[in-house]
Amino acid sequence: MANAVERFERAARAAGLAVEVRRFPQGTKTAADAARAVGCEAAQIVKSLVFVADGEPVVALTSGANRVDPERLAAALGAREVRRATPEEARAATGFAIGGTPPLGYPRPVRMLVDEDLLGLPEVWAAAGTPDAVFRTTPGELLRVTGATPASFAER
Repeated sequence: MANAVERFERAARAAGLAVEVRRFPQGTKTAADAARAVGCEAAQIVKSLVFVADGEPVVALTSGANRVDPERLAAALGAREVRRATPEEARAATGFAIGGTPPLGYPRPVRMLVDEDLLGLPEVWAAAGTPDAVFRTTPGELLRVTGATPASFAER
């Protein structure tokens, strides 16, 4: 079985996304770690956070500067109940472990929302399958390859 970064790279190529995965041995598990490693603002880091909305997995692509407000996320999804996925639920939905979950390459389609705060940025960085791997892209490309719906779900 291919490792997580190779699975991500295959999925990116299949989606027509040219990526250059950068590895950082010190890790990029948190948004602050990733921003320091790549030399950008925390707001430019894309956190792929997995939630369970009315029993179904959902991925919220969130700016590294923001925290998800579960009530606002539920409203954006039209869901009655939203909660953070367990690590096991997140891996089952995406095929990747928490801390390295990329925005694509999942075993089956998962509903996705993207934080509107990411959309005005010139470039963003997202996980590439493991806690030490990231790739650079644009918000437009992120929307194109994920099919995510822009929404406002950050704490205010």
